Amino acid sequence: MFTYFAYNLRIHSEILFPELITFDCESNRTEKLPEVILEQREINHAEIENADGGNRFVGHLEINKSQFCRFLVEFGRKIVIEPTPGIAQDIIRPGILGPIFSVLLRQRGLLTIHASCVAIDGEAVAFIGHSGWGKSTLANAFYNQGYPLLTDDVMAIQVNEQSETHPITFPAYPCVKLLPDAAASLGYDFDQLAVINSDLLKRHNTLAERFVQKPLPIKRIYALEKIAAPYHQVEPLSCQNALVELVRHSRVTNLLTTPEFVSAHLHQCTQLLKKVPVYRLKRYKGLTALPDLVKLIEDDVAKNNRVISYT
Repeated sequence: MFTYFAYNLRIHSEILFPELITFDCESNRTEKLPEVILEQREINHAEIENADGGNRFVGHLEINKSQFCRFLVEFGRKIVIEPTPGIAQDIIRPGILGPIFSVLLRQRGLLTIHASCVAIDGEAVAFIGHSGWGKSTLANAFYNQGYPLLTDDVMAIQVNEQSETHPITFPAYPCVKLLPDAAASLGYDFDQLAVINSDLLKRHNTLAERFVQKPLPIKRIYALEKIAAPYHQVEPLSCQNALVELVRHSRVTNLLTTPEFVSAHLHQCTQLLKKVPVYRLKRYKGLTALPDLVKLIEDDVAKNNRVISYT
C-alpha cells in the first residue's frame, strides 16, 4: 500500500503513482487530513446494485476499443478500480488522476475545472481551457520565471457560502504534461522527460522544487482563447460569459448528472464569480511569444484596480 498527498487528502493506494507526492508521516503537518482509499479489485454485485449516479458512482473508463476500466467512487472517500485483464497500470493512471479523481473531489463538495494553476504573490492564478490549448505550457513558463505550481489538469476549488470567505484551491501534484515542441521551447530535452505511457505523446515534466503544498486563495482566472490572435490581449468577461466558460471547462459534468450535483455545480460556479474575476486571454500564435505572454499576465495581475464585480 502506498500513501500519497494530493488535494489536501491523505491517499492510501494499492496502485503506484510516480506523479504524486509521497505522504511523509514524519513531516511537520499538524492538521489531520481526510483519508481516501484506492483499491484495485473486482467491483461486486451489491456495489453495482447500490450505485445511484451520485455519491455511489459506478462508471467505465474506455482505454481503447478492447480495453476498459470499471470504477466505483463512494462518498468522496473510496475509489475501486477494476481494469480488464492485461492493462498495465501506466495506461490507467491518467484516467484515475483525471476523471475518476474529479468524481471523488465533486463528491467531497468541491468544484473541479480543467485548468492549470500557479501562485503569484501568494494567490492562485488559473488558466482554463480544453486539452491542447496551452494551459500546461503556460504554467511551466511561469514556473521557469520563478512562480510556484499548484496544479495541472484538475483544479479543485472550495467555494464557501460565507460572504467573507474567499474561494481557495488545493494543490494537486508537481507535474505538467508537455508535447515535444512545448518542451523544446521551454528549454527541456523531451527525451529526458518521464514517459506517461505508450499511448500518449505528451510526457511528464516534474516541477517539484517550487510546488505549493497548501491551499491558496484564487485571485483570478484566465480563459484561454483557442483561435490565435494577431497579438496578446487580455479582456474582462461579462458575468454571463464568465459563467459559460466555467461551465464549459468544468470536469465530469457529463458523469455526475443527478439533479443534486447539477444544481450544486451551477451554484458553485455563480458563487465563485462573486469573488473571482474571469478574463479572456487571447494569444499570438507561436511558442516563441511565451515570455511576452507571461509578462502581459504579470502586469495584468498587478493591476488590482481592474478587479471585476459580478454582484
